[in-house]
Amino acid sequence: MSDLHPDAPHHLPGFITAPGDTDTLMVGVGIFLIGAVLMVGIFYLHLHSLPERMAHKSQKFQFEIVAVLCLLALFTHNHLFWVIGLFLAMIDLPDFSSPLRRIAGSVEKMAGVPPEEDPTEPPSEAAAHAANGVSDATKPGAAKIALKTTAAVDEIKSKIQRDLKRGGPGNA
Repeated sequence: MSDLHPDAPHHLPGFITAPGDTDTLMVGVGIFLIGAVLMVGIFYLHLHSLPERMAHKSQKFQFEIVAVLCLLALFTHNHLFWVIGLFLAMIDLPDFSSPLRRIAGSVEKMAGVPPEEDPTEPPSEAAAHAANGVSDATKPGAAKIALKTTAAVDEIKSKIQRDLKRGGPGNA
């Protein structure tokens, strides 16, 4: 303190350092600033992935749409994509494909058409036997099943034709 200028105040604040000393306040503020920027960035990315984490429990198709919307929002800075993704993640989309697939399978069964294999399901026993060279025609009772199916289809056709002649279904 003895080398202070006579016009300088006698009490200097603690953040003023002597020439050549390390400025501890600047180092502390720099570390705090780097930590704050990292924490804000982590919070932003965590908040940005919120719709994806919400949609992760839903169907795969819905999750993929929400993920694409979130990526578009991240790279284009268009917040509307993020909002749409958030709303889509909150809504449980009904599963229309399973009932429609079951209806189509039932109609094919009624018509006697062998159902097509679903690529998402594991192969059935018939496909495994076909790969091994064993056909369903060699199984006992296969001809009876085919005959019953054709008889059921013929019966349904006759009922439909009878109803059309009478003017509509249910007119007995």
